[in-house]
Amino acid sequence: MKSTTQIIASLALTGVLVACSGHKPAVNKTSTPAVKPQVQAARKIYDIPPPKLPGQWTVEDTLQVYGKYAISELTPYFTKAKVSYPPKEVTFIALKQEKKLELWARDSGEFRFIRDYDIQSASGVAGPKLRQGDKQVPEGIYRIEALNPNSHYHLSMKLNYPNEFDLVHAWQEGRADPGSDIFIHGRAASIGCLAMGDKAIEELFVLTAHVGAEKVKVVIAPHDPRIYPLEADSEELPAWTPELYSLISREIKALSPVVKSAKIRL
Repeated sequence: MKSTTQIIASLALTGVLVACSGHKPAVNKTSTPAVKPQVQAARKIYDIPPPKLPGQWTVEDTLQVYGKYAISELTPYFTKAKVSYPPKEVTFIALKQEKKLELWARDSGEFRFIRDYDIQSASGVAGPKLRQGDKQVPEGIYRIEALNPNSHYHLSMKLNYPNEFDLVHAWQEGRADPGSDIFIHGRAASIGCLAMGDKAIEELFVLTAHVGAEKVKVVIAPHDPRIYPLEADSEELPAWTPELYSLISREIKALSPVVKSAKIRL
């Protein structure tokens, strides 16, 4: 019998070989990330040099162009929440039904709500992603494994989908291709990813780079479990969905047992 490690490695390799070709924010060799008017103004204020040639941006280039502006946008929220910038840890909570992405952070104390962003596009319905091409945004607890400054979708951050939980259940059910290439990115269109719009992804990208991707957690839920429980109320959902929803609920409620009714208004 194969070990869990062998199963995960085998399925991970399969995911790489059959990565989603129709929705892959890969390196763009024909155009640079678009620079928005507000960043043009920031570049003028901070005397930022022009970008490199198309497709040759690095994360450091991105920080040079967007960093100071993004920090100026984020700092008031961190100050209001009494969390230093950059914080030591960050958690993003993505709520599919509400189309919101919450930013939580902490330095030496507990996690605090910083602000939220509108999700511009997130395809699919409630329920976990199961296979390549199902157009589902995944549900679960993920990490950011790569920052892409040369994305077709302005900027993007790659999630570690499928994670160990996804891979083990895919193997148990004989699903050889659970899909791959799930990103948080810019623009306002997506198939299976979280499209945040360009301004939001600039802030999220810069924040993640400053904190360190290894210290950023991404929790994706079908809806906010602080409002009403996550329940696998459809026969079409896998038998293990209650287990997944229990893990997601625990993660979100550990940050905030109740919904933050008072949002920061600046």
